[in-house]
Order: sequence, then structure tokens, then C-alpha cells
Amino acid sequence: MIPSLRLDGQTVFITGAAKGMGRSITLTLAEAGADIALAGRDMEALQTVAAEVRALGRQAGAIFCDVTSETSVGTAVASAVDTFKPGRWGLVNVAGATGPSGKKLWEHTLADVEEVFDINVFGTFLTMKFLIPHMMVAKAGSIVNIGGTFGFKGVRDASAYGATKWALRGFTKSAALEAGRAGVRVNMVSPGGVDGPRLTRQLGEEAERDGIDLATKYARFAAGTALGRMSTADDVAAAVLFLMSDAAGNITGQDLLVDGGTIV
Repeated sequence: MIPSLRLDGQTVFITGAAKGMGRSITLTLAEAGADIALAGRDMEALQTVAAEVRALGRQAGAIFCDVTSETSVGTAVASAVDTFKPGRWGLVNVAGATGPSGKKLWEHTLADVEEVFDINVFGTFLTMKFLIPHMMVAKAGSIVNIGGTFGFKGVRDASAYGATKWALRGFTKSAALEAGRAGVRVNMVSPGGVDGPRLTRQLGEEAERDGIDLATKYARFAAGTALGRMSTADDVAAAVLFLMSDAAGNITGQDLLVDGGTIV
């Protein structure tokens, strides 16, 4: 019998839970039966999505969390543990930043690189650092870190951002080895360009540099995939649900591409 995709009995701590891909992941996991600890800095947006989760019949709590601060992450995790007291924890790291674009590596300042690493890499490290011990006590847990296709190739004019995705793959695979015997699985989902405001802004900046209109840039981007379409937030959420569920019970240390066949 194929294990269920249901997440009943789990509480999932989600960073970047309130907007775009994070919101889609939050609601998808809640629909599958998970209670949700929504972590981030925009408390108004978090509270709005938390209300949507409660409307699905699940528990939800909005928790302030600045992933660039060890103190803030530690406090947020402690608050979630005290509030939910679940038998089983899950963690999804969505919070991220793109950093500066349009710069060559040698044009970056150290501050440019540190800023994007603080959020994308160290933020993910910190949530895993504080939550994995709770998962190990329960001898169960699942983590999904959101990466990207830039972790599979070199990146022109966004080297700092690309480097964070490679670093995330290293942390994910190492954590999978270190926590696996305690029943904790650690995986990644790596989207291609996900249709939405952030991608529109990025493509708009590239189109301006290339001297073409946004519609042309958008069409060329989609045409670069095997399936000929952009990924959506719901595409990513479905992959996260699979990896969080018992249906993926023997999968760990993997990086699942959700990119329409950009990397093949």
C-alpha cells in the first residue's frame, strides 16, 4: 500500500510563509492536515495567512522571526515548541533573497555577498540547528529547504545568489547524513523561475538590460523549459507536500527539481 500524503499530527514551521510560494506551501500543507507555525517579519501578512489556515480547520500561529538573527530564530523556535507541543515536527525553509543582480563577481562588495548569504544560507542553517534536536527526540521529522536551479549550474551576473543555492545543497545533504539515524529526513525542492511578482521584476530588469520588452523576455524564458511553461507556486507546494509526507519515507538528502525541464 502506498503511504498517505496526509500530514495529520504534524506541526510544520515555515519561514517566509506569508507571500507567494510560501503562502501556497503553507495552505497546501494545512489542507493535508498539518498545523502551521508561520515565521517571518511581516506580522500583518502572517496573521492574514494564519487566519486562512484556521479556516481550513488547522491550528496556526504567526511568530516573528528574523532568520538573519540567531537570537530571533532561537526564540521563534522555542515559542513554536511551547505553543504547539506536537508529536512530530516538520520544517520548510522558504525565506530567501535574490541579492544584487546585473553585477559581475568582481563588482560585488563583501556586504552584497554577506547579505544574501545571511538570509538564504545562514537563515536555513539556524532553523535546522534549533529544530532538528526536537525532531531527534521524537525520532521523526522532515525538512524541506527551498533551493533553485542556480544550484545546478553557473550563473552569469548573479554569482552571490547562485553560490547560496550551492551552499544550501551542501547543508541539506550533510544534515541528511547526520540526522538520518534519528528518523529525520532532509531534502530540497529547487524550482526554476516561479511565475509571480519576484520573477516579473527580475525578468523586467533583464529585459531592460537586453533592450527588449518584458513580454518577449518572459516568452523566451518559458520557451527554455522542456514543457514550455513557467513553474507555479502550486507546482512547488505539491513537491514539498510529497517530500514532507510518509510517501517519501525513504527519501533523504535529495534535491528535487521543479523547473519544467530547464535542467535535464
